[in-house]
Amino acid sequence: MDHTTIHVPTELFAPAESSSYAGRYAVESLSAGPDTYLFAEPLQWNVTVSNTGGALLVAGVVTGTGTTECARCLEPMDVRISGDIEGYYLLDAEEAQEEEGAEEEFDVLGPDNTIDLIPLIEAAILVDVPLQPLCKDDCAGICPDCGANLNEASCGCAAVRKEFEAARNPFSVLKDLKL
Repeated sequence: MDHTTIHVPTELFAPAESSSYAGRYAVESLSAGPDTYLFAEPLQWNVTVSNTGGALLVAGVVTGTGTTECARCLEPMDVRISGDIEGYYLLDAEEAQEEEGAEEEFDVLGPDNTIDLIPLIEAAILVDVPLQPLCKDDCAGICPDCGANLNEASCGCAAVRKEFEAARNPFSVLKDLKL
């Protein structure tokens, strides 16, 4: 199944009933803060929709691989995605209006009895991706002066920067003073 919409069957309107669904979500890119994740392959998703009495609980997982840039060295890197899909849909809109704040906190199942999984899948991905994607924990990043990837080789700019900063210090002439 390649679509991301679930039409809720009538048997799921009975309390304690549940059904499982699976499919793929083809998305080219997704932005997470300053990072953009590219997806060469569709993401796989599996969910179970359960009737909890007055609502439908959607719970499952989305998996796949996204490609982004390392936050330090800017080299492309793959990030394995395994996010938890969660959603809660009230069955009765009138009952939700009676309960203060329930309609704002939870979604209400529409009159067409369909659940769009795209917002739930994208939220699961955004929660799962790292805040600062790193190609490796000890990534050295890039040189702020010449832009060289410090994971590959040292550029020598740090020594020049240290000499320059020492020369800017007005007390640097006193370092050779013998007392």
